[in-house]
Amino acid sequence: MEAQKQFRKRNAILNYLQATNEHPSAEMVYMGLKESCPDLSLATVYRNIALFRNQGLIQCVGTVKGIERFDGNTAPHVHFICNECGSVLDLPEIEAPAQLSEAVESGTGGKVNMYSLSFAGICKNCIKKEN
Repeated sequence: MEAQKQFRKRNAILNYLQATNEHPSAEMVYMGLKESCPDLSLATVYRNIALFRNQGLIQCVGTVKGIERFDGNTAPHVHFICNECGSVLDLPEIEAPAQLSEAVESGTGGKVNMYSLSFAGICKNCIKKEN
């Protein structure tokens, strides 16, 4: 029975990460699931995020304002990170250049399994607030 509970929590965490475009932190995942999984602990969220990263099911977008953020979409794609509000946006209209990983492989003699391309700046909502 306990293992079934663990898988229920694990599946809820993975589903949350894969269903959102928010690029949440572990704390955001915890808060988002707390109501539907009242017995969920923040330690369980962190443990499962580490497991999912090791399994290649999620990726780290980076540290935004000192907090690690995650993405359930592991396909190569481009991100924009706002330095003001900390939002992380997917940019599906900008294609991640395949030749970039080819150049890295050529330059290192290694094999690229995954990569992430991110830009940082100020999002349009924060620019509007400044004006």
